[in-house]
Amino acid sequence: MNLEGIIAITGKTGLFKVISQGNNAVIVENLTDKKRMPITARHQANALAEIGIYTFEDTKPLSEIFDIIAKKENAKQSISHRADKEDLIKYFEDILPNYDVERVYISDIKKVIQWYNTMQAAGLIKLAQTKKKTTRKKTITKKEN
Repeated sequence: MNLEGIIAITGKTGLFKVISQGNNAVIVENLTDKKRMPITARHQANALAEIGIYTFEDTKPLSEIFDIIAKKENAKQSISHRADKEDLIKYFEDILPNYDVERVYISDIKKVIQWYNTMQAAGLIKLAQTKKKTTRKKTITKKEN
């Protein structure tokens, strides 16, 4: 899944798509209500493409987690981020069984699920396409003299 240009802004609800960049500001569009606004250097923004979730082996990129959820939910909405804590943890264990329970908090799980649902509502969630390998048979004919 391509998360390029999608950001979360501290203090602002929802996700934003980067529309254009100027000298002193970046113009972003809210994915939910499509309202545009400028953000400046005083805003703290995080690109979703650079966010990962800790596992016991390594850090799993958010795009891969969104792909797993999309496959599990057939590219439809997932569980609500407002569900019970136990339900959220069980759901997250289903999609990422080896996540580091010491470093991934319930607030992180809620954000991941909320972001997925926001992107799904905006039509940005697609099932990962599997590439089919095609082979061509080459026939060699021998020329007879």
